[in-house]
Amino acid sequence: MTLFILLPLASLFLTLLMSPAGSQIISPAVEDLMNRNADFGARLYRAVASRTDDNVFLSPFAVSTGMLALVSGTSGPTQNELLQGLTLTGLDPQTMPDLFHTLRNMVLQTSPSTNFQQGMAVFPDQSFQVPVSYQDLVQMKFGGKAQSLSYTTPADAIDTINRWVQNQSRSQIQDVLTTLDRQTQLLVVSAASYQIRFSPPFNSTFTQNERFYVDRYHVVMVPMMFRADKYFLAYDRSVKAGVLKLPMADGAAMLVVLPDEDVDVTAVEEDVTSEKIQAWIRQLKKTKLEVQLPVFLLERSYSLKDVLQTLHITQVFQHDADLRNMGGATGTNLNQVYHVSAIVVNESGDDDSSGGGFTVFSSPPPRLTFNRPFIFIIYQQSTNSLLFMGRVTNPTQK
Repeated sequence: MTLFILLPLASLFLTLLMSPAGSQIISPAVEDLMNRNADFGARLYRAVASRTDDNVFLSPFAVSTGMLALVSGTSGPTQNELLQGLTLTGLDPQTMPDLFHTLRNMVLQTSPSTNFQQGMAVFPDQSFQVPVSYQDLVQMKFGGKAQSLSYTTPADAIDTINRWVQNQSRSQIQDVLTTLDRQTQLLVVSAASYQIRFSPPFNSTFTQNERFYVDRYHVVMVPMMFRADKYFLAYDRSVKAGVLKLPMADGAAMLVVLPDEDVDVTAVEEDVTSEKIQAWIRQLKKTKLEVQLPVFLLERSYSLKDVLQTLHITQVFQHDADLRNMGGATGTNLNQVYHVSAIVVNESGDDDSSGGGFTVFSSPPPRLTFNRPFIFIIYQQSTNSLLFMGRVTNPTQK
């Protein structure tokens, strides 16, 4: 069952991590913003994941973008609470757009648009007198848009938002919204999509159907990719889980976290923090390995208002919200934050083919098979930015 939590709040991408390879030179101020977003992103993921047993997938990067654009549209106690809830207390709201703009450019310069696409939008009601300066800020610093809608005609507003999401997700996600309250005053929406391109790629010749154990009582058959090679691998005894790194052609990498057979994946999730992810990356060591990973496609939609309120972001949703910087009058408030994301994980590689074979060893190395629920984390190594987090409970379901 899809958890309809679209999380439009913008793209708070929990960037973090220490890349083993050479990173771009990042100023202390930008790095500080990255680390704070990483902390918030991990908390957001845990809050979303704790509400469902189904597959989970979201883009902290996209969410971070939307939330920071929202910060720039608020003032007074509303802005202060937002900063606290986003782990940004102490940062100057006036300089954050420039810092994020620098960070966003670094991410997008090394992430080909053919693989990674993301965007955010602020949709205020036509009653807002949105300043041109705020519209320009959203576009120039956050790569988004601020577009007024008439919520008194819900069908038109729904159509506009759905078409925007379709464009941002390359038509992978359709009909995000089906209903809207005529009293809606402000929505924040973010969207992201990603096409995995492993480097080296898996070879589809070796893909075959295998069992995937959803739980003790449910088994499904899934296409299971295979490759023998030298991989970076770690084992975390504190949570009893293995961590595998799979490099990608665009400079990103996927960490795939597989709990031991007697450990529930949700128990591991409870300990996933930005510090924990950094520790996993530092512990990675190269080893010979045979890897089996299922093919899967995830499309997730989240409405994040309730989740954000559990993270102590509440005032912006109340009638005393201060939205003056985006032209909101007294008594206006944010109604919902939506986020949508999609990902395709298959044998596609850096040459657009499924060839590539695998390394032949003199004796068969150990085999790591992801045939039970696992967590995955996608981060960009050159900028140390975390792009996506997810959980695969059942790879046959979106």
